[in-house]
Amino acid sequence: MSSLAPPSVIFVFLDGLGLGPADDINPLWLAPMSNLRRLLGGPPVAGLNVDRPGLVFKGIDALMGVPGLPHSATGQTALFTGVNAAQLVGQHVGAYPNAPLIEIINAHNILKRAAERGYRATFANAYTPQYFQLVKEGKRRHSATTLSVLAAGLPFRTLEDLRQGEAVYWDITNFYLAEYLHIPVPVIEPETAGHRLARLGRNYDLVLYESFLPDAVGHRKDPEIVLETLDTLDCFFAGLLEEIGPTATVVMSSDHGNLEEIGSRLHSTNPVPLLVVGPEAESFRQAQTITDVAGGIMRVLEGV
Repeated sequence: MSSLAPPSVIFVFLDGLGLGPADDINPLWLAPMSNLRRLLGGPPVAGLNVDRPGLVFKGIDALMGVPGLPHSATGQTALFTGVNAAQLVGQHVGAYPNAPLIEIINAHNILKRAAERGYRATFANAYTPQYFQLVKEGKRRHSATTLSVLAAGLPFRTLEDLRQGEAVYWDITNFYLAEYLHIPVPVIEPETAGHRLARLGRNYDLVLYESFLPDAVGHRKDPEIVLETLDTLDCFFAGLLEEIGPTATVVMSSDHGNLEEIGSRLHSTNPVPLLVVGPEAESFRQAQTITDVAGGIMRVLEGV
């Protein structure tokens, strides 16, 4: 009998990251991103396809057959459930899920599906007490990830978990918490955040982590900040891949493009990346759209 642990997945969701062309309007073409370029053999741009044992990289469709610009609510619902949310509601829906999308998330999200089948699942993000107070006051709404955690009946990670190295904040380094919310937490290196996420993955079959940093920065379109963000992401993934165990597979994807088009503040119609690193990468070889990601994750967990 093998002494190896069963297969597990760390799913990194990056909001607002598409794959643009190989030209100077695309910061992913311009940014050094030395770790990712070394892994892929080139810059992460549209048309790059890598398929070898333990590694799949490709662009996948985020439009789902529905005209118009893709948006977060339908894109994230599709990523986390495998349901073509845009077609079901007849349009791309922005920001926060509406009632039909919430119903889909409540029934089909991967955290809930994994937990119901006996797998250990968790959301890696830390939450502030202020967040839940703002929701209670009607000043904030839950995103698709938060709704997924609620539907699965899983606990939320706290600032104390973050201080103990057992959670990761959405901005990766805790800079937003320290500088803007004035919460006493240490600002960490992106590699450290990657290490922490990888170590968290050793105790679970499925870990979901969300960063909407690419989308937030993408809407601002400050070239210097965009390039700094891409360096942060590159170092974060380097740290994550340094620490993952032998049976863990890292899956990274997005809900729509944005950051890759420096000349526009809108979302893009570009494909989004699907990066899979680990022993079960072949489970994603046939993926063509964002609706295929959830099914691939469940196949890995179930050993199909």
